[in-house]
Amino acid sequence: MADQPWRVLALPPLPERAVRDLLAPLGDAVDVAVPAARERGALLDGLATAEIVVGDWSGSLVMDAEAVRAAPRLAFVQQPSVGVDGHDLDALGAAGVPLANAAGVSAVGVAEWCLAAALTLSRRLGAADAAVRAGGWPQLDLGPRELSGSRVGIVGFGPIGAACARMFGALDCQVSYWSRRERPPQECFGAAYLGLDDLLASSDVLVLVIALSDETRGLLDEAALARLPAGALLVNAARGGVVDQRALAAALDSGRLGGAALDVFETEPLPADDPLRDRDRVLLSPHVAGVTPQSTGRLVAMVLDNLRAAVQDRPVAAVVNGVDPVIRRRPM
Repeated sequence: MADQPWRVLALPPLPERAVRDLLAPLGDAVDVAVPAARERGALLDGLATAEIVVGDWSGSLVMDAEAVRAAPRLAFVQQPSVGVDGHDLDALGAAGVPLANAAGVSAVGVAEWCLAAALTLSRRLGAADAAVRAGGWPQLDLGPRELSGSRVGIVGFGPIGAACARMFGALDCQVSYWSRRERPPQECFGAAYLGLDDLLASSDVLVLVIALSDETRGLLDEAALARLPAGALLVNAARGGVVDQRALAAALDSGRLGGAALDVFETEPLPADDPLRDRDRVLLSPHVAGVTPQSTGRLVAMVLDNLRAAVQDRPVAAVVNGVDPVIRRRPM
C-alpha cells in the first residue's frame, strides 16, 4: 500500500482541468478526484475512498460531522484559505484527522485593503469622486480627516493583524489590539494589548481581522458598537458574522458611527435588498481583500508544500484543530 498513490478529493470551485493542473506538481504520489457534481450527495460519495481532502474556499462543500463519518479512510484535510468556516473541527479531531489552513498567505493583501479602506473612509474619497462626477465641487462640505495620529484598534492578531499593526503604525497611528491571546511585544510592531472593552472605547478606527467562531459570532453587537467613540470608523475584513449587520445599520443611521468599510457580509453575495447598499459613508467590497496574484501564488505553494509533506510522512504546517501534524495513512 505504501507505493499506492494517495486518493485526493479536491473540492475547490474550479473546472476539473484547472484543479488537476494545480495539483499536477505532486505527480504520481496522488490520484486526484473531484465530486461528480457540486452538491452534497456527490461530496459524500467521493468521501467514501478519499484519504486527503483539499477544501472548498467558497464554503459550499464542508467537512461537517456527517461528511467525516462518510470518510473512513480520511487522514488529512487541507483548507486552501485562512478561514475554516463550516468544517467541524471537533468531529475531525475526534476522528484523528488534522485540518490545516493557509494561515498568512493573504496577510499582506488583507492588511493593505484595511489600510486603503480606512484612508478611503477618513478622506471621504468615494463621496468626493461621486460629487465631481456629478458636476459638483464640494471642497468645503466633505469633511475629510487625516488618518495619521488616529487611534487604531485591531481585533484579532494573527498574521493579518500583525501586518495591519505594521502598516498603520508606519502612518504614525496609535495602534492597539485585542485577541484571545496576548502576543509577546516583539511580535506586535509597537501595538499595545488592551482588553476588548478598552479597545472599543479608544478606537477612532476599528479593524476586524479575527476568525469567525462560536465565540466571535456577533462580537460587534449593538452594545459593542455603542462603546466606540462618536464618529468612529469600522473596517471589517474578518467575516460578516462577526458583526451584527442590523446593529451596524442602526449605528450608521444614528450618526454615531462615522462610516464602515465591509469586505465580508452575513450573506454573500450581498442581497439586492440589503439596507447596507443604500447607506451613505459605507464602502462595499466583494470579499476580495486577500485576492491578489501574489497571495494566490503563496496559497498554491503552501497547499502543495503541505500535501507533499502529508504523503512523505513529514509534519504538515498550520494545523488548526490540535491533531498530530504527521499524517498517518489508514488501512483499506
